Amino acid sequence: MAFTLSEIMAVRRQQSQAQSHAQRGSRTAVEVDEYSTNPTQAFTFYNINQGRFQPPHVHMVDPMPHDTPKPPGYTRFVCISDTHSRTDSIQMPYGDVFIHAGDFTELGLPSEVKKFNDWLGTLPYDIKIVIAGNHELTFDQEFMADLIKQDFYYFPSASKLKPENYENVQSLLTNCIYLQDSEVTVRGFRIYGSPWQPWYYGWGFNLPRGQALLDKWNQIPDSTDILVTHCPPLGFLDWVPKKMQRVGCMELLNTVQRRVQPKLHVFGHIHEGYGMMTDGTTTFINASACTVNFLPMNPPIVFDLPNPRTT
Repeated sequence: MAFTLSEIMAVRRQQSQAQSHAQRGSRTAVEVDEYSTNPTQAFTFYNINQGRFQPPHVHMVDPMPHDTPKPPGYTRFVCISDTHSRTDSIQMPYGDVFIHAGDFTELGLPSEVKKFNDWLGTLPYDIKIVIAGNHELTFDQEFMADLIKQDFYYFPSASKLKPENYENVQSLLTNCIYLQDSEVTVRGFRIYGSPWQPWYYGWGFNLPRGQALLDKWNQIPDSTDILVTHCPPLGFLDWVPKKMQRVGCMELLNTVQRRVQPKLHVFGHIHEGYGMMTDGTTTFINASACTVNFLPMNPPIVFDLPNPRTT
């Protein structure tokens, strides 16, 4: 029996809601915003009425030159995203921890994943952390189950795959720590990764804006130091000039600013948004390597954090 996308989304919402209710406990509650479904309107409203995206607290940050000496007692994070199987020409800088915020392939084909994993194996970093993005179709098992049952081939290369070819696709990533709604602690930093984003032309890891996405963000632990998502939060490096629209997630923004307040939030997805911003508490990095024309011209962004004190 073939399921429609709406049916799959309904199941995801039910499952996620049950998980978030079980895990939420004493967290500060974040509700669905009244402007959730219209991010451009939400940005305008909160900017005019609350100055939420205005200086001095919110401002752009110049990326640190790659040859900047690392201070003693710090960990250097090398952030990149949206490489789309175009890593050959990318010059990787010195660092300790590598973070890739998704879209490391075109379609998540096993051959692409293997190529990416081989590239990871050449990198010298002590720790490598990777999440999926909307282009990693095979990593979204529910999406693939629906795709291969369709009468039409929306993604021909992926939809022709047999389940046995992609069911264990994550296991191909042997040279990194893969996070999917999960966390890892490295060098004392608690790092959480999640691939979801607002619906985007029927690609992988899509969810409707509002409660469905909030249920995913509710799983992020309060004490997260570094948050890695594929999509940006509203108002931070999420502007699409061609459409004159903000496309970030309102619920992700409220989760980051009102509850989690991580030191660092790394994402990609919106190639046009490459760069860094801060709100005075969290540094936001859109690490998209590829431009809007899918040319890998944006260099990785490095960021230093002081090592957590050990007791």
